[in-house]
Amino acid sequence: MKIRRLYSVSRYEGILENRSNLFTIVMFTIIGILAIPVIAPHIFHTFQIFHILVHIFGLSLAGFLSIISAIAYSRIKTKKMFFTLLAFSALVISQSLDVVDAAWQYTYYLGPFPAGEISHFFILCTLGMFTLSVFRKD
Repeated sequence: MKIRRLYSVSRYEGILENRSNLFTIVMFTIIGILAIPVIAPHIFHTFQIFHILVHIFGLSLAGFLSIISAIAYSRIKTKKMFFTLLAFSALVISQSLDVVDAAWQYTYYLGPFPAGEISHFFILCTLGMFTLSVFRKD
């Protein structure tokens, strides 16, 4: 009986190790996903498209940092890294809500609150999680 090595796993593991490739993949993936539904309808609205692009780049950066913190947490498994992972994940949620609010202002409400106000709550959660991760003694 022969033992075969799975080379596909190591190929994808190399992508996770090289942070510049991972950053490029995350940026292009998020921009590619949001290009048609979010960017295209507002392409000729000069100031609104810049506002949307700022939040899309923030979402891409937060997504990249949450992936990096998830990889780091899977390796060292400390509570500090777990709170950092939660903080970046809350930032992804916040930036997603900001993209929705920037693209379709005053359209989406979660109960009595607009999406922009909910994103402020998640920014406060991000700040709290970073505070816990910084001042925690592991």
